[in-house]
Amino acid sequence: MYDIQLAQGILLQILTAAERIRRRARGITSPDDFIADDEGIDKLDAICMMLIAIGESLKKLDKITDGELLTRYPDIDWTGAKGMRDIISHHYFDLNAEVVYDVCITKLPQLIAAIENISSDLKK
Repeated sequence: MYDIQLAQGILLQILTAAERIRRRARGITSPDDFIADDEGIDKLDAICMMLIAIGESLKKLDKITDGELLTRYPDIDWTGAKGMRDIISHHYFDLNAEVVYDVCITKLPQLIAAIENISSDLKK
């Protein structure tokens, strides 16, 4: 068995980072908004930092739960979510704004819902 309080703390970190991404992505209506000017690039940078934090936290969560927690929630591509951290960290200058935009618009709401669900389930 794993430390549920530690897992809850990591889930809270993920939710905090996800909410920061949601806030920072307000006003971004297309991938081009990320590269149109310095403000967009700054938002892209800040969002990518939070995506790195989420990926790292998911890896940590997987480690402390011996890979058994996230697999109970197969609706999320956990491998992809964790892998996003590696892509951003190691290939930042090759980063595609369309991919980040897609993550913000389509993947992030699903991730937030899943993390909230996991957190709620752990409280039971």
